[in-house]
Amino acid sequence: MHIIGLMSGTSLDGLDIAYCEFSDDKNFQLLAAETYHYPAAWHERLATLHLATAEEYARADAELGRFFGEKVLHFRENHPGRVDCIASHGHTVFHQPDNGFTAQIGDGNAISAVTGLPVVCDFRRLDVALGGQGAPLVPIGDRLLFGQYDSCINLGGIANISYELDGKRIAYDIVPCNMALNHLAGRLGLTYDSGGETARRGTVITAMLAKLETLDYYRIPAPKTLGKEWFEQHFLPNIEPYASQPVENLMRTVTEHIALRLADAIAHSGSDIHRVLVTGGGANNQFLLELLKEKIGSIELDSADPRLVDYKEAIIFALLAYLRLNKQINTLASVTGASRDSCGGVICG
Repeated sequence: MHIIGLMSGTSLDGLDIAYCEFSDDKNFQLLAAETYHYPAAWHERLATLHLATAEEYARADAELGRFFGEKVLHFRENHPGRVDCIASHGHTVFHQPDNGFTAQIGDGNAISAVTGLPVVCDFRRLDVALGGQGAPLVPIGDRLLFGQYDSCINLGGIANISYELDGKRIAYDIVPCNMALNHLAGRLGLTYDSGGETARRGTVITAMLAKLETLDYYRIPAPKTLGKEWFEQHFLPNIEPYASQPVENLMRTVTEHIALRLADAIAHSGSDIHRVLVTGGGANNQFLLELLKEKIGSIELDSADPRLVDYKEAIIFALLAYLRLNKQINTLASVTGASRDSCGGVICG
């Protein structure tokens, strides 16, 4: 099957598009991939949509679906070929599984109407209805496509980890990552801190780091997930008392905190951890990786194919659609805490 995977993450970097060919559920080729950055208007709209009215939310859902569809059409002009379906994660606006809901916008019907292709979307809500966290969903792909690694870490808006333990896949969100760093970079008029160079120039604010390290979430056992709501309500209040400090010091402290949390997650993922696959936008943050390597010693961090680093999540959502269309399990209860494994995703078109 030939499937186009779409991923829009909480860091608001843009829409990742990955054109994949699957010969089965364990073998794939990435035929082409591109990222379409959000125009400033969409970036601002998505960043504040959780504060909007119900009507504004509904309008954004439909209009973002058409936006995604138009980007797919543009992508296909550059990369023509057979496509069996589109897999769309959508863009998360609300994620409150403990309250029984999660919401990703980018209407799959609109994507299908614009592209003329069937769309598999809405991957998370069945798992939440089954009592799960609805996330992370990527670990099924870690198991099937990247099982040669002892552990997989994705450094997106939120960093998460995935690994096998006693025959079960375990995964959970670790710590805010690019969501926090990009927020601070914005105070300097930057979209992000390229290579972590701004943070590298700073010094750790000891008191702030101590506050961050004591957040209750880090002591909750998995399965567990993070969302923008938690970031705004619990993480940011530990930064704001130090707002008068130079931004590079704030960024240095947050980067140190992220590295500490990542190292702790790796240390608790088992005694036989030798190779860790690192993907996501944060894999391009050289300073963060240097700090992490200092803390994990001889464990190898492998970023593999640069395209894999940037497009792994879009690839795996294409896999989730492949599994959905073949009526195979694509969501693991051992990861999400749901009452059972499930085959999630709504088919549009």
